[in-house]
This record gives sequence, structure tokens and C-alpha cells, in this order.
Amino acid sequence: MKNFLLITVVVVVMLGLVFSGCAKPAPAPGPAPAPGPAPAPPAGPEEILIGFPAPLTGDLAGFGEGLVYGAQAATDDINKQGGVYVKAYDRKLPVKLIVVDEESDTVKTGTLTESLILQDKVHLLTTPDCPVFLQAPVCSVAERYKIPNVVGGGPMETWGAMRMDVTPPWQYSWFCGFAIATPVPPGDFRSGKPGYTLKDTYLNAMDMYGDQTNRQVGVFASDDPDGRGWYDLFPSLLEERGYNPVGIDKRLGLFPPKTTDYSSVIRKFMDNNVEIILGNCSAPDFGTFWRQCHTEGFKPKMVFASMAGLFYTDVASWGGDLPNGICCELWWSPLFDCPGIGGTTPQSLWERWNAETGQPLNVGIGHGYFPMQVLFDAVERAGTLDGDEVNKALSETDMDTLNYRVVFDPETQVSVIPLFCGQWQKTDKPWIWEDEIIFSEHDFMPATGEMIFPIPYD
Repeated sequence: MKNFLLITVVVVVMLGLVFSGCAKPAPAPGPAPAPGPAPAPPAGPEEILIGFPAPLTGDLAGFGEGLVYGAQAATDDINKQGGVYVKAYDRKLPVKLIVVDEESDTVKTGTLTESLILQDKVHLLTTPDCPVFLQAPVCSVAERYKIPNVVGGGPMETWGAMRMDVTPPWQYSWFCGFAIATPVPPGDFRSGKPGYTLKDTYLNAMDMYGDQTNRQVGVFASDDPDGRGWYDLFPSLLEERGYNPVGIDKRLGLFPPKTTDYSSVIRKFMDNNVEIILGNCSAPDFGTFWRQCHTEGFKPKMVFASMAGLFYTDVASWGGDLPNGICCELWWSPLFDCPGIGGTTPQSLWERWNAETGQPLNVGIGHGYFPMQVLFDAVERAGTLDGDEVNKALSETDMDTLNYRVVFDPETQVSVIPLFCGQWQKTDKPWIWEDEIIFSEHDFMPATGEMIFPIPYD
């Protein structure tokens, strides 16, 4: 019995050794398996969607037509190259521009922008160069949904005040526009150079013939955020330069938009022997005001009509010879030596516009085009369509565009653009009126004509 138990134990132990693998050496490890193919990048969207709420109708339609043309031209140019390369998907994505008509109506602008984000699913936004009361709703909605947004122009002081009026200030909107009087901060490549403020541009142009006037200035502006910002800044600048703005303490010349009777303002200007008028309002409002000036027999020697005199279709609508001699700031020209996408240049963009529309120059085409360049560049550098990453790339922008070099100040999120002064004069071309550059501080943009002074009224 004892022997039987001993044999059983020995057998069990030996079987255990056999099945545990200890009865023979373990086999040598074989070669490692060959690595498989790298995982494919995510497919990503079929296209990059960019939303553009623009004033195609209403009082500010002069802005919308050219801006939308320029933005679509940039889209067409990038798509001819296959689109924008996005590293996250290891391929180029074509771009689709989605334009909605905000009808020059600030109430509709925010709703339409929100629809672009929630319904159309846009990845990015561009905001038109137009009065800031139409820009603010777009920037507010962009902030709410964290959609990167490039603003195509306007006065930086007014836009900056609206940006800082919310807490925290807008972080997803980046502004490319001009300054009324704010100097470029130290360290910026534009710092210390003239020609980047409306103060430099207008007052230096005014000084060419200021001594041939009595220096009495009538200041006018529409009573809206854009006009008030302008009206509050310019009178003191005029006084510093030795001019006398009349009636500022009584807010003379500040009027509600769509005013139809300016006779009381005009008579006050005449009573004070005003020889220069300077202001900021929409083209339809200025047209009404200027027609009444002629009716009342008010004949100033120089007129600077900011915003109102920007576009040919607007000034031509005033009728007769009313455009003759009206000065306005200019912020884009086909004469720029700046790169577009592919082979596009400022001159070739203007030629495309003229060939396709039959219209004279609309400076908005340049300011519709270059914000798209900035967005395309930011997406490519970010390598993704993630809003936070694209926004970070926008903060690091430093590039030449169809409207000069764009570099954003990190504090203000503004890139200031060069300015020059134009004046509407008769031409022998089919469009009758042309906006000649009559003053420029920039060696890259010389004047193309001489100022008509005084304005002829025959």
C-alpha cells in the first residue's frame, strides 16, 4: 500500500513537470512581427466653410458688393491650388465661402451669424470692412461659439472700445484697420512712421491749402457708434493743428442717421463763415446733406467726407457734379506692390473686377480678399480646424497680403493698415468720376494727382 502511494505521487509530480514545461528548455524566441502600416489620418471634413455676413443691400451696400467679390476671388484662387493644406488630415481641403445679406441692419447681423455657425456649421468667419455697429454682433457671436474671425477694416478706436466693453474682451476676433489718432505702439515695424492714422492723412492733406482758408471747420457725423467715435476725437486734433472747429460744445453737426433736413446745421456753418467741412457718415446721408448745402448756397473750399466717399456707386448716386472735389480716406489701391494667392496681384484683381462687372474700381475688393489670405495662412500653420489652435495661429500672424503686411498687436488684436487721401475728380473714362490719390506719406504709394482747390461750384 505504501509502495502504491509512493508510485502515485511520483507520477503526479512528473506529469506536473512535463505539463509545466520544466521538463525541457523553453524554445528560443522567434523574430518580432513586421510592423503594420501607420494608421491613416482622420478623414476630416470635405471642405473648409467660411461664413461672411455682408451688407449687400441697404444704406451700406456699397461696402458689400466689392468686399464679397474680393473674398470670393481669394476663395477661387486658393481652390485653384487644391485648397488649404491641413496637416491633421494630410491633404488639402477646398474652401467654400457662405455669404449672407445682413441688409445693413445690425439687428439681423447677429442672428444671421449665429445661423452660419449652428446651421451651416462654418469653421471660420470674416467680418466686412464697414461701420463697427455691424461688426460688433459678428464679433460677439464669434466669441460665444469660439469661432476665429478676421475683421477686414474700419477705425480701430471705435472697434477697440466695443471689444473692451465686454468682459472678457473678445479673444476670437482679429482686426485689420486704420487708426484715427492712436499711434502705433513701440516695437511694431510701423511705429514712428507717418501715414497710419487718419490724423496724419487728413490733416496733412488739409495743411497743403489750410493757409488759403480762414481755418473755420464745420465737423459733421452721424449719431451712431461709428460717427460718435469720430466726432469725439477729431475736433481736438483740429485745434492742435491750428484750426477752429465750430459749435462742438453744442454738438453742432452731430445728427441722427437718415436725417432729411440739415438746414439748421448748414445755416450755423454759414453764420460762422465755415470754409472747410470734415466728417463721417453714410453715403446716402452725406448725399442728402451735400445737396442741401448747394441749395442753401453753402460753398466750402475743402470737403472731407469719411466713409461717404469711399465707393463710386455711392458718390455717383448723388447726381450732377456733387462728387467733384470730395476727399476721403483710401486704404487700398491696385498700385500696391503686394502678393495675392498664386499669380494674383492688386492690379490683376482690379482687372478681373472690371472685366466681370464692367464697373470702375471698388476698393472693397482688396479688403475682401486679404482677410481670407490671413485665415488660410492661420489654418495651414495651425494644421487643424480646431478653433483654439487656429486662433492661436492668428495671434502669431506675420505675412504679406494683398493689403500690405499683417502683424497683430497682442494686446489690442489689431493690425494697422496704411492710409492715403483721395479726391473725386472728373475723368474722361466711361465712369466719369475717379478717386485720385492726392496725398500720401508712403514711398510705396505715391500720389497720382493734385488736389482740386478750392472746390469749383460753376
